[in-house]
Amino acid sequence: PIVLGCGRLREQKNFALLIKALASLREKVAAKLVILGEGPQRKNLESLISELGLTADVSLPGEVENPLSYMAHASVFCLSSSWEGFGIVLVEALAMGLPVISTDCPSGPAEILDGGRFGELVPVGDLPALSCALEAALTHKTFDKNALIERASLFSSEAACREYRRLFAAL
Repeated sequence: PIVLGCGRLREQKNFALLIKALASLREKVAAKLVILGEGPQRKNLESLISELGLTADVSLPGEVENPLSYMAHASVFCLSSSWEGFGIVLVEALAMGLPVISTDCPSGPAEILDGGRFGELVPVGDLPALSCALEAALTHKTFDKNALIERASLFSSEAACREYRRLFAAL
């Protein structure tokens, strides 16, 4: 199974937590981690991967032209951020029917995942909770792919235009 993370390699995204969660997960489940993105934390993350003996299990391919092709092959998407804006990558993962695990960070994940109805929310920085959620997603939790895709459609440009038209008509 492949766990996928995406985003700039910066402190905000807390990919160190995700890498540590994979190390903990690997004690119970064979899995690999791919983190897409580039940024100032690359060297620190590479060092952590090496320290934890995960060089064969964690890949940092950098920026990619089409993250959706990676999502199509992943088993679960994980957002490990300490804080976020809207988190469009969560909507992209849902649109691919990909199960999502996210930290319940300010300000978008809980809204996108409807308080946990469409993905697992774990406390920010909680390594045991993140590892446990990954294990559940990879071993026994089932997801309704169509429900995830339908949820993502609520955040489409078409849906936004419909809402603006409805609002303007009401005014």
